[in-house]
Amino acid sequence: MSSLSVNFLGMKMASPVIGASGTVGFGLELADYVDYRKIGAISGKGLAPTPWKGNEGVRIAETTSGMLNCIGLENPGAPYFIEHYLPEVKKLPTVFIANMVGKSVEEYAECARMLTVPGISALEVNISCPNVKEGGAAFGTDYHQAAAVTKAVKEATTLPVIVKLSPNVTDVVSIAEAVEQAGADAVSLINTLMGIAIDLRTRRPILGNITGGLSGPAIKPVALRMVWQVAKALSIPVSGLGGIMTGTDAIEFMIAGASTVQVGTANLADPTAMERIVREMDKWCDKNGVKDINEIVGTLKA
Repeated sequence: MSSLSVNFLGMKMASPVIGASGTVGFGLELADYVDYRKIGAISGKGLAPTPWKGNEGVRIAETTSGMLNCIGLENPGAPYFIEHYLPEVKKLPTVFIANMVGKSVEEYAECARMLTVPGISALEVNISCPNVKEGGAAFGTDYHQAAAVTKAVKEATTLPVIVKLSPNVTDVVSIAEAVEQAGADAVSLINTLMGIAIDLRTRRPILGNITGGLSGPAIKPVALRMVWQVAKALSIPVSGLGGIMTGTDAIEFMIAGASTVQVGTANLADPTAMERIVREMDKWCDKNGVKDINEIVGTLKA
């Protein structure tokens, strides 16, 4: 039998598989479908310092080999989560990572302070949010702003900080290097790609927000490319995600350089996906003589 256990930023995980933010709620929603003892970690739904109501209108549109979403990061706010959800989340037999969002550098720092509590093992910082103080461009599309958020969060917490990178940039490596230099302990990538879907009957956008984030199998080749580029350039660990539907998909990401992998859209199609993917990874390792899953990280021959 192969070993699938990993040590990611000091967090001991049963496997490299992490439930991606926004697709597993706070972990409680899938507890009847997944044996969390086999899942490495859960990255919870993005939390802000105060509640966000999200976008109006249609929020999800199915596309070829994927889906678009414009949920708008609806969430109950970090204080409500800590009071009402965290006591139950602590009972889950897996690591919990709090994903966090903000509309300014100050909000990110405030949220980090709020979430630095027992039961939360690390913070994943979503920098695909618009900076309301700087004209609305996403923090993750400018390396100065990405670094500023990273620095502020690091100064506000004692927890490991994972920065989740946007793919909607011309040079993802420069953004990754900026957040590493600002103190990030790891990066995760990719977040969703921006897209649009059109209703031919009305000739109007299907989504209420017009554009949305594309996820699912359609983005996997882009995600693999970016993970490979970033992993080569950084000395900190990489968590890879984007279109992982099977165990072999996950193995590809690890060969490209990811130390852990995140499963997102697959959970919406199959609530048992994470546990199935762990089984498929184990089977692949046995078939290919891999005794320890960590051996394959970054072994792409390119």
